[in-house]
Amino acid sequence: MKPFALYHIGFNRQDLGESPPRMALLCGDPERSRQIAEETPGVTLLKTLSLQRGLNSYLVRLANDRPLLIATSGMGGPSLSIVVNELYQVGIRQMVRVGTCGAIADNITTGSVVISQAALCRQGAAEDIAPLEYPAAADPFLTVALVEAARTLDIPWHLGITASVDTFYEGQERSQSSANPRLLRRLQGITEEYRQLNILNYEMEAGTLFKMSGVYGFAAACICAVLADRSRSEKVEIEKKEQAIQGAIQVALHMALRQR
Repeated sequence: MKPFALYHIGFNRQDLGESPPRMALLCGDPERSRQIAEETPGVTLLKTLSLQRGLNSYLVRLANDRPLLIATSGMGGPSLSIVVNELYQVGIRQMVRVGTCGAIADNITTGSVVISQAALCRQGAAEDIAPLEYPAAADPFLTVALVEAARTLDIPWHLGITASVDTFYEGQERSQSSANPRLLRRLQGITEEYRQLNILNYEMEAGTLFKMSGVYGFAAACICAVLADRSRSEKVEIEKKEQAIQGAIQVALHMALRQR
């Protein structure tokens, strides 16, 4: 009798075949997951695992015949926590977020990538995983492998600490582009405060992913394409979006090819 598919991701361990992947690339956007699986040179789509709930998942093969899972985590820590829990249940032991972000540091420009070595974790979902003081740290080996891949591909990269927050507007101190210009006092000036703490960027999932990796016992890493330069503007630079995302995807795939 075939085991039931896991409730949210829509597939089970047996759906991954006789030589299942141990690594997954996680994308918040289902379209990015589809793009990697169906349109990226060097990636062969073996099977669409699920399109359930917009959490599109694909089993692919890389150029060296290595199997890889491409999975959609959704936006934010709560959605990611569900997907990561179920991916762990089907045997995934390396999870790499391939996302987007807004730069905080003055020296980071749109079109480059940020590789997170750790996260300042201001996320409610993560508090259900581990205490506030529990470190949100990336796996050092996967992180170094991402840096080496970026160097090899000559893609502009930055390595450092990421601020993972729950909201795109208020939590990232967006008041000009938001429907709500009235920020809580504790959020007024927080971007400059983080800049002084040498935090590189804002995003919305890495902190929860890193805490889960520590508690569950898997390896996690994060690379984000820079779509907004928060030193100059709150807005995403749409004209540079595709270039930046393709850079992050290529770095992640180059790293995945070389993992044992």
